[in-house]
Amino acid sequence: MTDETPETLEEEEIIIDSEAENAELSPLEGGPEEDLESDLKKLKKKALRRYLREEELKPYQAELIRMQQHLEETGKRMIILFEGRDASGKGGTIRRVARYMNEKHYRIVALGKPTEHEKTQWFFQKYVRQFPRGGEVVLFDRSWYNRAMVEPVFGFCTDREYKNFMRGVTGFEKDLVRQGTTVIKLYFSVTKEEQERRFERRKHDPLRQWKLSEVDVQAQERWDDFTHVKYEMLKKTHSTHAPWKIIRSNDKHQARLNAMKVILNSVPYERLNNELDFVPDSNIVISGSRELEMMEAQRLRSGKFLG
Repeated sequence: MTDETPETLEEEEIIIDSEAENAELSPLEGGPEEDLESDLKKLKKKALRRYLREEELKPYQAELIRMQQHLEETGKRMIILFEGRDASGKGGTIRRVARYMNEKHYRIVALGKPTEHEKTQWFFQKYVRQFPRGGEVVLFDRSWYNRAMVEPVFGFCTDREYKNFMRGVTGFEKDLVRQGTTVIKLYFSVTKEEQERRFERRKHDPLRQWKLSEVDVQAQERWDDFTHVKYEMLKKTHSTHAPWKIIRSNDKHQARLNAMKVILNSVPYERLNNELDFVPDSNIVISGSRELEMMEAQRLRSGKFLG
């Protein structure tokens, strides 16, 4: 690293990760001169930290471009599912995964609640319409696993619909993989305390208030319900052909970096830089089966799942 500081960086590079830090800065106006100088130093320090974090991602973002080229050349298809609790960092990771990719060959899909017409269709039908063509990557910001997580907790589906989904989804995914689609399932896991902190920030930050929904408001109250359906989802849908990878996401930067490593390791493309560390951090990335073991151990020790 050079001695040069990033004070002349483009605005995007400086503010790109405004959620990365927990501490809030005090207003720059109206305080004594020494407070203003202190705040400016804090801003510069935060800007430098954000810049360095974004720079650390860039070699992996370059690898994602090369992986994408491999998919184009071979005509392979890829689906990446981003699941997890609200405020677990899914959206920020998706943006960084896709930031430099060829926009002609990827799509980000975030479907809303089903229409009355869609409610009469086969459950997977609206998702199948979004599936990738040869050489394309589709990133689902929440997916068909809404039926395993959000819908049963809030009563948006019947018990029969939930059970039918849990019985059929592994076969559905097995068929996808058998026909040549790479399916990557990422579950972003955040602690209850960190989720609460992020919700509080959304409430008071006008740039983030749009993210706060009625479902978010109830997420803390229904924490144990979400934990229970998470356990059932992992137990019944973690499979050899479409395994779950749990991403510990209290540290957003590490979650983003390690999610990229998981994606890059999913296909045998020719690396751009073999000297990069492609091994996920075992403290950040946990297999679905290991997460189940840990949850079961928690239940035995304390009488209930903890997260």
